[in-house]
Amino acid sequence: MRRRGRGGDPQPSRTGRLTEAEKARLGRVREDAYSEADELPAGADRWSTWAEAEQGPAPRPGWVVTDLAAADTELGVLKTGKEADVFLLERAVPGAPGCLLAAKRYRSAEHRLFHRDAGYLEGRRMRKSRENRAMASRSSFGRNLIAEQWAVAEFAALGRLWAAGAPVPYPVQRDGTELLLEFLSADGRGAAPRLAQLRPGAGELRELWEQLVAALEVLAGQGLAHGDLSAYNLLVCDGRLVLIDLPQVVDVVANPAGVDFLARDVANVAAWFAARGLPADIGDPGALTARLLTAAGV
Repeated sequence: MRRRGRGGDPQPSRTGRLTEAEKARLGRVREDAYSEADELPAGADRWSTWAEAEQGPAPRPGWVVTDLAAADTELGVLKTGKEADVFLLERAVPGAPGCLLAAKRYRSAEHRLFHRDAGYLEGRRMRKSRENRAMASRSSFGRNLIAEQWAVAEFAALGRLWAAGAPVPYPVQRDGTELLLEFLSADGRGAAPRLAQLRPGAGELRELWEQLVAALEVLAGQGLAHGDLSAYNLLVCDGRLVLIDLPQVVDVVANPAGVDFLARDVANVAAWFAARGLPADIGDPGALTARLLTAAGV
């Protein structure tokens, strides 16, 4: 049924983020770009899913390709994990500069292993009791809901933290349980290394610690803790520390174990820095935890 505006003119019905008229217009744009709408450019795997997806926060970086005639081409696997796999993807319009993206895809219910999800899901509840029951029972339907909650939570956290100035990858879009994120490279020659792969000297170690403290203060200022922080989910991109893998982000106040998660995050990374020579008076985990709790208002 078409709604009526104030002047009596019919208003388009909406489905999701786009009106039906807009969807039709987008289809025409794509058909105009290529003689056959289902004929992908050579080597491409699919059309861009930008129009149908939940999109990242504004202001959007200039490198993000939003052209509806763009196509996505998979270039390989970046990482495989228990809960999700990450692929390298290029999005481009033929003949024009494209952008590289990290495509994080959560696993299907029969292969997924969310072995720690119960504690992280505290404080997150869906509105429908049927869905809450399915999640609690870990039925196939419930596991799919949990997977999508992980994707929704990570995308929301990245958008919120990006807007707050935290060093996180820009979240380009979310489509179901697939996230497309900024691909972080080292000097343009490949994926940025994880902190765990590095052996920084004393000066670089101190600089990375100070960057980490600043990043955790931004999270705490938003009332959040990473929830699973270690040297394996911190990237170093041309000397800049970047936090990744945030599906389990924890609300320090709403989650009954929020303070414990924050303290564990700090203990994990402080131990890594201490093992590589950071002086104890600089990397004191107790002092940093207290500082972050103050920032979080706890």
